[in-house]
Order: sequence, then C-alpha cells, then structure tokens
Amino acid sequence: MKILIINSGSSSIKFQLMDMPSEKLICSGLVERIGYKNATINYKANGENLEQTHNIESHKQGLKRVVELLLDPEIGVITHTNEIEVVGHRVVHGGNSFSDTTLITSEVKEKIQEYAALAPLHNPGNLEGILVAEEIFPLAKQVVVFDTAFHQTIPAKAKRYAIPTSLYEEHGIQVYGFHGTSHQYVSEKAIAYLGKENSKIITIHLGNGCSMTAVLDGKSIDHSLGFTPSNGLIMGTRSGDIDHAIIFHLVNNLDYTLDDVKTLLTNQSGMLGLTGHMDLRDIQVEAENGNKDCQLALTMNAYRIKKYIGSYAAAMNGLDAIVFTAGIGENSSVIRQLVCEDLEVFGIHLDNTKNEKRSGDLREINADASKVKILVIPTNEELEIAKQAFELVN
Repeated sequence: MKILIINSGSSSIKFQLMDMPSEKLICSGLVERIGYKNATINYKANGENLEQTHNIESHKQGLKRVVELLLDPEIGVITHTNEIEVVGHRVVHGGNSFSDTTLITSEVKEKIQEYAALAPLHNPGNLEGILVAEEIFPLAKQVVVFDTAFHQTIPAKAKRYAIPTSLYEEHGIQVYGFHGTSHQYVSEKAIAYLGKENSKIITIHLGNGCSMTAVLDGKSIDHSLGFTPSNGLIMGTRSGDIDHAIIFHLVNNLDYTLDDVKTLLTNQSGMLGLTGHMDLRDIQVEAENGNKDCQLALTMNAYRIKKYIGSYAAAMNGLDAIVFTAGIGENSSVIRQLVCEDLEVFGIHLDNTKNEKRSGDLREINADASKVKILVIPTNEELEIAKQAFELVN
C-alpha cells in the first residue's frame, strides 16, 4: 500500500511516499521558506537528489509542485495519482475533540478550521494540505494525526491554568501540547536505545517552531507549549514565554490593536524580532561575523531551553537523557553546545568533538563521564504518521 505523508509546518512542507507495512521509503522531500521569494524544494527519489528554488507564496502552491514532481515522467515515482491509496496528514491542533488518528470527514475539517484560531501558523496550512490532497487524490483515504494526541497524558497539575475553573470546564482552556508526533517518535527511539522502560527523558524539538516535553516512563507529563503553539521557547517568529501584561501595555498605552499584538507576537517576534532573521542558519553566520544582536539571540535561545531542562528534571525527580531533534536540534552544533554548557549540576557533560560530527543516525554526543545521555535523534514524524494511518485503515 502506497501512503503519501504530508507534514505541513508553519513555513515548510515535508513529504514522504512510503510502501506500507514494509516501511520502504519510495521518495521524500522538503519545501522550505514558504512565503518567501527564495523558497526551496528538495526532492529525493531513485538515488537522485533534486534541489530547486521557486517563489512559493502558499502551502497550496508548494503541494501542487510536490505532486508535479511525483508525476514527472523522468524523476517521478508514480504514473497516476490513483496509485496512492492513503494520504496521511499532520494537523497541529485537535483540541479536546481528537485524541486518536482519524479518517477525515467534513466534520473533522470543520473542527480543524475551528481550532485554526488557536494555531494560526499551522492549522490553516494543515487544512490547505487536506483540501488540495482531496482534490488531487480523490480515491485515496485521507487520514489525520493530531500533534496534541501524545500529550493527552499530561496530568491536571501540569495542564491546568490558574484561572477560573469554568474556563477549563466550559471552554477547554488548558495546556494541549504540540509537536506530539515528533516527541513520541524520538522518545520511543530513546527508550529503546537506553533499554529502560522506566525512564526520565527530556525531548527538545527545535525548528521554526520549538517545544520541549518531559517524558516519564514513555508518557508526556509536561510540555512547553500550551493552549496554543505560542509560548515556551523562543522560536523563529514567535516570542515564546512573555509577561501577559505586556499585551495590555501595548493596547492601552502604545495604541496597538489586538490584531496588531497577535501579529507582533506570532509573526514578528522570536529570532526574527531579535535579529531581523528568521532562519537560524543565517543568524549563526551573522553571529560568527560579529553581529551582537545575533550573538545575544543565540544566547537567549539556549538560556530559555536550559531553564526548561532544569524545571523538567525537577518535575521527574531525575534525568536519564536529553534528546535534540528537528531541523535545528539535529543540525546546529552551536545551539547544542550553548544549551549544554554549565549543566554539570544535572550530570550533563557534552563532548565537543562528538557534537561537531554530522550523522543522519541516532548518536550520543555526551562525554563518557556524563551521567545523563545527550542524544541527537533525527525525527521522523512522517514514518510515525504512516504507521498510525496504516493501522487505522487495516
């Protein structure tokens, strides 16, 4: 069975075509920097690696280009769209409506749209991917996996906010958690590597969106993102944790509208607001060239992560491993080094030589004397989605 996985991020689309249940990868690719004139497409199939630069203004344009590549007479891997039997989609916010992998219906799409207000950088792109896929693959079963599902195990003491109970009971205002497919995949890999079912692990997902999860005995018990994917760590364009009174100050004293504040904190803050750059690769180059703003932003980014490591180690009363994953977590030795500095009190000791080595596989980058394993585990949300989709339709 051929299953196409579409993983739409806030500014990217990852895709993989797999044969299931063999888990054989037929082709894969990535569309990056959607909304920018220098958007890039990477496409891998049959041992070939194609890279292109396009002006891709929307997720819809990006997905249509992906399908063109799949059907290309020279580099494509299918001759007709009907060859794809299932399309699996990642959707960020499922609220309290969904805790399991689900076949997509009109009611499911309505709920995804309803939750778009809570995940404005993600759910609209996720829904766009579903609508385009339904148009292009009309005979395929459309399946959705929600980022929030893995975090259903977060206990009340961690998921409740200190606001009137009625807002929780009647309106579902609580911590939902996100990037759940990624955190689930890498935590399972870490548990298998450690050989410990009873384990205390912190998974650190760092991309344009960033989050951390405390995983106790394989279950999510706390998470840095909350009601929406906006708080917690410093992200590409999102501020992360901020004093909510700043919002009132902006509105009451600086003449911002609520829409202005939403745009500011969601699209104009984070690393972009600190440096003028959204892509961490650009920021690292500028920092190396002496840009003080970029140097400070990197330090702030790592400092926020370190604070969450400390709090989650306390919440679990110990720590066996920390896991770096996703685009930045897997590829930025600079961020990993900054994060792991001065954490000896937790038994965390980085091996700088191991940290600088690049590999596509799970690897240890901790020093031999480190009591806590420091792991880099490439995430594979697409494989996790494919497995869950296959299980649902069979």
